[in-house]
Amino acid sequence: MDTESVIEFLGCVPLLQRLPSSSLRKIAEVVRTKHYDRGEFVVHEGELGDGIYFIWEGEAEVAGSVTAEQESRLEFQLKRYDYFGHGIGASVQQANVIALSKLICLVLPHEHCTLLQPISIWNADKALEACSLVELILHLEPIEVCEHIQGITLPDAPKFGKVLEDSYLDRMLHMQALAASKTVDCLKVVHSLHAYFLLVGDFNMPIIYEVRRLRDGKSFATRRVDAIQKGNVIFTLLASFQKEEEGFDHQVATMPSVPAPDTVTKMSSIIGRAWDRRLTDPVFPGKVAAKEFIPWPIEIRFCEPNNSTNQTKSPPSLRYWFRAKGKLSDDQALHRCVAAYASDLTFLSVSLNPHRKKDLKTTSVSLDHSMWFHRPFRADDWLLFVIASPAAYNARGFCAGQMFNRKGELVVSLTQEGLIREAKSQMQQYRQSCEWEAVESWLTILRYSG
Repeated sequence: MDTESVIEFLGCVPLLQRLPSSSLRKIAEVVRTKHYDRGEFVVHEGELGDGIYFIWEGEAEVAGSVTAEQESRLEFQLKRYDYFGHGIGASVQQANVIALSKLICLVLPHEHCTLLQPISIWNADKALEACSLVELILHLEPIEVCEHIQGITLPDAPKFGKVLEDSYLDRMLHMQALAASKTVDCLKVVHSLHAYFLLVGDFNMPIIYEVRRLRDGKSFATRRVDAIQKGNVIFTLLASFQKEEEGFDHQVATMPSVPAPDTVTKMSSIIGRAWDRRLTDPVFPGKVAAKEFIPWPIEIRFCEPNNSTNQTKSPPSLRYWFRAKGKLSDDQALHRCVAAYASDLTFLSVSLNPHRKKDLKTTSVSLDHSMWFHRPFRADDWLLFVIASPAAYNARGFCAGQMFNRKGELVVSLTQEGLIREAKSQMQQYRQSCEWEAVESWLTILRYSG
């Protein structure tokens, strides 16, 4: 069996899917192949065993020995992708395992079981202090072998805009993409995702990501992820994954002519000045909403100076360069999750540009968000994000975007629609409340007078 087939097989074993691809490649190099005939004991109860066994082909039966107090134990079968021997380290086996057919197992020796405990979910060799901030943010804890995964918002994670209220759901897109990717073998990477935002979440509470395996094919896999908080589904996502293969290649989209990223203004300096003055900088379309200034893990540089403010009209378009700060691990799934993480910072707000005016206050929240990943890229190298809003109607704004690498290749296409409304003043809310109380009073009078 070739190394790629072994890696693909290991990536389908639920126990191993939380591991970084670098760990799977190392495991593929050290596993041993063992063959058993039908009826042959793979391991005996009470024996040490050779390590962790992964069933490559065939079936096996798990059964305990007969004792005076217990005539039999529950027996069950193991098949392809099942495993046994995990969690017992160098201790003895707790049951007999017998081949029910011609059986092939891959065995990870005990001395290499430390490969199952990487420090980072993205890189087996990288210490946490060496990880970039965005890698630390993109972290999940499996609860039930990757079917249920818990995500939290780190205390030092940056909070831009009204993250605590309106934009919280948008920040979950990358986490759901991450949760889905950790249930697919590492040779398949996400090529499209479609998300729907259902309810506003609580920024300070953990979220459980429930992953459902809709399809596992040779070339494609499909996952559905529900984000659950307080027992309610607040966000749902469909993601499709594909194994790399040769195919037709063309590109009609052209990257616009813009200044190079090293010649334009850093957004970090813009935000820093805005924080110092406790107001919104004219060239930055969002607000800083945090008790203290914390650097954003994505570096952003706008392509052209913008003299408009949140209270002046401007064209419904925006172009800027962005990249993750620091060096990212090589896992392509990580780079695509970073692109999802960065995609929503100013995306929907572009649809408000033609409607801005003095004293206008708005509220906005995403309704749905879709992304298509056309080719591999590195999110720690500069990407150009080109955004345009072709339409807004019925309190919904629509935006379309393209991401290009520095060579001009289109790497990501994306769309987003969101609810955009003019915020009501406290007086308007009070009047509406009074009017509704009056209506209720009249309905009560009519009900009892009839």
